[in-house]
Amino acid sequence: MRSVSFIKIFILNKQLLYHESVGFSIALLRFSAMITLTLNGRFDINPENNEVVERKCNMNSGHPDKQARIEPVRLGLESRFKFRCHKDIPCFTRCCRGISIILTPYDIILLKKRLELTSGQFLALYTVPQLLEKTDLPLVLLKLLDDEFRSCPFVRDEGCLVYSDRPTTCRYYPIGVASLSHKEGADNDGFYIMIEEPHCKGFEEDKAWTIGEWRRDQGVDIHDEINAGWTDLVVRKRSFPMNVQLTEKAKQLFFMVSYDIDRFREFVLESSFLKRYPMDDQLLEKIKKDDVALLGFGVDWLKSVLFKENDPLEGSRS
Repeated sequence: MRSVSFIKIFILNKQLLYHESVGFSIALLRFSAMITLTLNGRFDINPENNEVVERKCNMNSGHPDKQARIEPVRLGLESRFKFRCHKDIPCFTRCCRGISIILTPYDIILLKKRLELTSGQFLALYTVPQLLEKTDLPLVLLKLLDDEFRSCPFVRDEGCLVYSDRPTTCRYYPIGVASLSHKEGADNDGFYIMIEEPHCKGFEEDKAWTIGEWRRDQGVDIHDEINAGWTDLVVRKRSFPMNVQLTEKAKQLFFMVSYDIDRFREFVLESSFLKRYPMDDQLLEKIKKDDVALLGFGVDWLKSVLFKENDPLEGSRS
């Protein structure tokens, strides 16, 4: 089981103050903080001063200028909190509007299967590409509806249409992850934060959880395990100096492996890829049918080629 290595993040007067932890640079700390907050949907970090700001939207809440409260307290897997979301709560589905959701590779695998689309069709219909700040890595955001509230395309007044296959972001809420870096031998208790939005009444409910119980109940532990290799790859690239850039072909390859899994399968099986990178028959048969296995293979392959000086597509073209 891979454990989380920790980065100390203190939030004070909406400012993030970074303390460097062994083996990590300030740039990497900033990356981890940015991912932490944007994964919970409603937050941005001003790159000029690292101020945490809540995204504004007209939700008729009566408190348009209030910002979410984020306690500067490290929470672990045994930390307890009270929270429950259900259809009878007055704020039901409000957290699904006016949001910014970064999709992970496993999110796309689940959603494209749920909607009976290819990965390419899903990307075209439901996502917006974006470069990760201060890197040249492409990420994808969920494309919101062009309505008054900038709603998630899968939310209705009665709830989520894809609830059992909802993104990792939605599963974590209202928990934030203070580090997304994985390292063998690190403290296994995790580093989490609680995000309380002014409209949310879920904290007034009596249902008590530990963070560990919440993660298991919401299926986050499975998502994190499947996405762990990809997360490590992103964190590693973010730690590089700004002048270390990927080629356009390398960026296209990263995007294809991370998000367009059906096209990656075609690339592996129908090009000269297997001549350049042979694999055993058992693995080959598995990746022909299993998207998760193909993703794991693709991420390991990316790690082996993107951090070398050679062109990652050399020898793999048809």
